[in-house]
Amino acid sequence: MRTQIGIVGAGPAGLMLGRLLRMQGIESIIIENRSRSYIENRIRAGLIEHWAADLLTEVGAGARMQREGLLHWGINIGINGDLRRIDFRRLVGKRVTIYGQQEVVKDLVAQRLADGDPLLFEVTDVTVHDLTDSRPKIRFRHDGVAQEIDCDFIAGCDGFHGVCRPSIPQGVLATFERDYPFGWLGILSESPPPEHELIYSYTDRGFALYTMRSMTLARLYLQCDHDEAIENWSDARIWDELHRRLGGARELKEGKMLQKGITPMRSFVVEPMQYGRLYLAGDSAHIVPPTGAKGMNLAFADVVYLSRAFDAFYKRRDDTLLRDYSAKCLRRVWKAQRFSWWMTQIMHRFPNESAFDHRRQLADLDYLTSSESAARSLAEQYVGLPLD
Repeated sequence: MRTQIGIVGAGPAGLMLGRLLRMQGIESIIIENRSRSYIENRIRAGLIEHWAADLLTEVGAGARMQREGLLHWGINIGINGDLRRIDFRRLVGKRVTIYGQQEVVKDLVAQRLADGDPLLFEVTDVTVHDLTDSRPKIRFRHDGVAQEIDCDFIAGCDGFHGVCRPSIPQGVLATFERDYPFGWLGILSESPPPEHELIYSYTDRGFALYTMRSMTLARLYLQCDHDEAIENWSDARIWDELHRRLGGARELKEGKMLQKGITPMRSFVVEPMQYGRLYLAGDSAHIVPPTGAKGMNLAFADVVYLSRAFDAFYKRRDDTLLRDYSAKCLRRVWKAQRFSWWMTQIMHRFPNESAFDHRRQLADLDYLTSSESAARSLAEQYVGLPLD
């Protein structure tokens, strides 16, 4: 097969890139090692920044989000049961949209298939080759048949565990990472959330997050030990702890648990995000702790920058944006990493913290929720910095 851009991975990054390229008249082929059913039902992030929601509409994949998504013009910060609201509308005039990542994927897959552009699921044995040549290649098996895509460029959108990043020669990439000493125990419950906007709840017992996928489907999280076993948490124990950490600020209704699991917390970045004619985007290049809700939004920003670079190359034979791709993305990535780290450290209890640390953290939260300048800074970053 022959195409201009070979895209490895049909997550939000790969699918959005394919759509942007289509609108620019650039050909692409997307391959994905999972099934369509798997990627369309994999529960992931659910918060879309203001600009990213507008982007989905601009590319023609936002109609269902506009009907079903929940617009949030603020968040609530709980401090040992004292609930305080950060008003995005008043502070920055922007909002976020609650709409599950799996729903975004469904919409982008449907758009891709409607466009008639190649999208191959359940491929195996994926490898990338000749990355520094003018014709890099993607090899894989599909329906048991060995195949090869001859490309101008390869976009590695295959996530943290994908093949693209490890295919870059050793010594090229610098890795920056931090593992956090706790995880999130998350559940999906057939029950209404305790508030129509998110509640970030700091308590002396640990952090909890009360969010939703709809007004009848709650997504709830508890801070737990990083090596905790989910078997130690019965449904009754989880509900009891969720009630305790909400602290009576709102009524929490219980429902049937559809999912539960524990997610480790980590920060991860590689530099540069490109090698030869391979360009990394999304989770293949960076991971953020979910506290700041930046993962999918960062992936969209990466591929917007990448699509602009490909457009300049094909229309004007100008490779300036391609050469600058990594530096451009990393400026935004590190701002998102800083915000996600800050949100994580201000909201969680850390092991071995001193009494001084505890009092300072309470003062941080009090200042954040009582100072308009501090609240505006949070709001500006939470709704999404503008693309430059």
